[in-house]
Amino acid sequence: MNKTECDTIVESYISWLRSGLSAECLETACELTTPFLDRHNDHLQVYAERRGDEIILSDDGYVLGDLQASGLELTTEKRKAVLDATLNGFGVKSDQGRLVVEASDRNLGQRVHALIQAMLAVNDMFMMTQSRVSGFFFDDVRAFLEENDIRYTERIKLTGKSGFDHGIDFLIPRSKSRPERVLQVINAPNKNSIGAYLFALDDTRQARAEGSEAYAALNDISRVVTGDVTEALKAYKVSPILWTRRDQYIEALAS
Repeated sequence: MNKTECDTIVESYISWLRSGLSAECLETACELTTPFLDRHNDHLQVYAERRGDEIILSDDGYVLGDLQASGLELTTEKRKAVLDATLNGFGVKSDQGRLVVEASDRNLGQRVHALIQAMLAVNDMFMMTQSRVSGFFFDDVRAFLEENDIRYTERIKLTGKSGFDHGIDFLIPRSKSRPERVLQVINAPNKNSIGAYLFALDDTRQARAEGSEAYAALNDISRVVTGDVTEALKAYKVSPILWTRRDQYIEALAS
């Protein structure tokens, strides 16, 4: 793709984002409805409340409350640790059941973006079931890398040309035979989750090494990964790794 086509992707994304955003003034806060959907296909909402020079952004307890209502209790130390690690990656914290981040007038846009990313990531935790006692899908991917002596750095941040920070799950350094590789864990592959990853890849293109390769680990154990998901990834030169066929990619990741 040439630069004009890449710029078109960015402009198209921004246009879609703007058209899907709306705000309503409540008694003490602003309710921001976003175009991002949760697993119920409901629009995620962010609440903003000014406290002095700070603006407190939160989900008003929706995400964690929804997970608990669906039977996923975040009561074990392992699950709490994974929740904290996920939130820390976006600079978000949990406060009395709410996902919260503090912002100022200067960084308000970035903080809203970070909170939405955190909400999507935590919402994805619903895909964990009791039968998967080995842990969350992220842990499974990390264990797979370690078992096959694949070098990696986890949970890195890259700043895109938009100014937004994007979380990359695993970065595999270049070797004599292969370029740098980025690997994203997508537990619930759908249009939302892969769309966010594709935008992050395009937005951070200049921050990544020239010729770097992109991969996506897709959980096809608890759900069927449809062809439109894998084809969309391939169209943007991302190699989809179906988890049931992960051994086919050991050489590509380890070399």
